[in-house]
Order: sequence, then C-alpha cells, then structure tokens
Amino acid sequence: MEQNNDTSGGDFILLGFSDQPQLEIILFMVVLTSYLLTLVGNTAIILVCYLDSKLHTPMYFFLTNLSFLDLCFTTSIVPQLLWNLKGPAKTITSSGCAIQLYASLSLGSTECVLLTVMAFDRYVAVCRPLTYTTIMHPSLCKALAGIAWLSGVGNTLIQGTITLRLPRCGHRRLHHFLCEVPAMIKLACVDIHANEVQLFVATLVLLLLPMAFISISYGFIAHAVIRIKSSHAWRKALGTCGSHLLVVSLFFGTSSVIYIQPNRSYGHSQGMFLTLFYTVVTPTLNPLIYTLRNKDVKGALKRLLRREQKF
Repeated sequence: MEQNNDTSGGDFILLGFSDQPQLEIILFMVVLTSYLLTLVGNTAIILVCYLDSKLHTPMYFFLTNLSFLDLCFTTSIVPQLLWNLKGPAKTITSSGCAIQLYASLSLGSTECVLLTVMAFDRYVAVCRPLTYTTIMHPSLCKALAGIAWLSGVGNTLIQGTITLRLPRCGHRRLHHFLCEVPAMIKLACVDIHANEVQLFVATLVLLLLPMAFISISYGFIAHAVIRIKSSHAWRKALGTCGSHLLVVSLFFGTSSVIYIQPNRSYGHSQGMFLTLFYTVVTPTLNPLIYTLRNKDVKGALKRLLRREQKF
C-alpha cells in the first residue's frame, strides 16, 4: 500500500509508450541507432574543431559547445528510455528521476540560450564583417557561452526544485517516458495553477524570447543581404547561416509546442513523439546538418583523414 507522504521512498513508473507495446521494439531500435549516431557525430565535430586550427573561430567554438551539450542532453535521457523500452519494467528510482529532471532541464534550457548566442554570432559575421574579429573576441565568446550554461543551471535550480517539492500523495505514475516538469507537476495533489504560471513565465523567457531574438537577428541578416543585391552574397549568407537556421527550426519548432501548450501535449502520444523528436532525433541531425551543409567542416574532415592515411 502506497504511503501518502510524497517524500517516502519508491520508484516512479514511466508509462511512456506502454499503451502501444507493438511500437516499443521499433522505438528501441530507432532510439538506439539515433543515440549511437549522436555519440559518433557530435564527438567527431568536437574533435575536428579542436584538431583543425582553421576552425578555431567563434562560430566553431559555439558549435563545439552545442555538440557537447547535445551529447550530455541525450545521455541524460536515452539510457533510461532504452531500459524501459526493452522490457516490461518501466520504473525509475526517485533519485534517478530527480537527476534526470535536473540534467535534462538544465541542458535543454542552456541550448535555448546557446542557439540565440549563435544567431548573434551569425548576425555580426554577416552585418558587421569588418569588425567581426574585434567584436567576437575570445573573452566575449567565453562569456556568452558561460551565460548560456549558467542560465540553464539557474532555471533548473528554480523550476526543478519547486517541481520536486510539490506534494504528490503517493502518485508516481508518469504519463511520459522521462521525468520532465510539465509531466511531473501533473502528479501533484494540490492546486498547480501557480506552478503553471511559473512554467509559462520560464517558457516565455527561455523559449519565446530567444525565438524573438533569433528572428530579429535573421531579419537584420536578410535586410543586409537584400541591400547588397548579389546572388553571391545570398549564397554566402545561406552557407553561413543555413545550418544554424535549420537546427533552430527543428529544436524550437518541436519544444515550443510541448512547453507553450503542455496541457494539450502531455499524456498523449503526439506530445511524447514531439518530445522524442527534440530530445533524441534533433541531436542526431545537428552534426549531419553542420557536416553536410558546411564546407569548412567537410574540408577539415578531409584534411584530418588524409593526415591519418599518411601515418
């Protein structure tokens, strides 16, 4: 018999896709493949950016941060998801749930800010090319990356702690495949209106504001390119910004649906598949996007491979 004290021991049950058991083996293979590709792709980008001196620029400094972030983000979610998909056990310990909540929320929040910082970097590169190296000097790049990481940690300490302190009265069945704020607050046995307001404010600050800043940055970029009236300028701008814009669209497009309308999304298959996309699939696509659409990265990979073949 469950105790009413929510602070008592006991595992959480991640119901996830258990109502569609025929899909679980397929999802297991898809998630496992995506995770392995994420590990290989993002590790490759980190190594290439570190080993090739031509990529020691602000753009690739931020890309290295993004790749490391994606590695940590998926690792905070996928191993537990694979464990639950492979068999009948759908449990996660109370401490494991708390760790997953803190880690995934912190890393997801950091990615929102980091993608915004990368948009600012692209704005300076296109609209202020003559002063780019002066503006985006290493100390500023490190400070901007630090702000992104600290903002994620700060948001997590507030949201995560408030969420975990909610009384649950023994409710431990999560209608999701991971411990995440919108799903966790539904377990509370008290009025959660204040928590929903707090979640909305956090969404406004860490999702909608970054999307607005990114849109403004690309508005200035488009305006600058239009004024030049050159097809070469268009191609150069697309090469400079296309990969980042595609990554931004994939990440914010799915995560915003989940967090802007959590009551509609969570507890339903559609919401879980959207979460699966931005937590598992998007980190897999990011290195592919930056490799396939980026001549610098492809050139660096070729140089490193040729160097290895000589030895």
